[in-house]
Amino acid sequence: MRASSVDPASPTPAGSQGSAESLPVQSAAEEPEIGLAASLDPDAKTGFFAGTLAELGKVVWPSRQQLFSESVAVILMVALSAAAIAAIDRFFHWLSQLVFR
Repeated sequence: MRASSVDPASPTPAGSQGSAESLPVQSAAEEPEIGLAASLDPDAKTGFFAGTLAELGKVVWPSRQQLFSESVAVILMVALSAAAIAAIDRFFHWLSQLVFR
């Protein structure tokens, strides 16, 4: 039989890569269970809304000038795309009229 190469004083087993500062591993028994009863809890809804408001507080909102300039860019690109599609459609319509007369 071969002896194990695990050093009991070492924070990680021999041959594995990692640092002494690695995160502790939680077993499945230590994880909180979230079931139907927890989803029906009225505090769960307020926790959801509080979390949502906290996340909305982290959003970087655009300035008025940035909002205006980007809106103009979107409207311009949509108009140019619509004009290009209309021109291609008219060309193929004209071409089909010549072919199928």
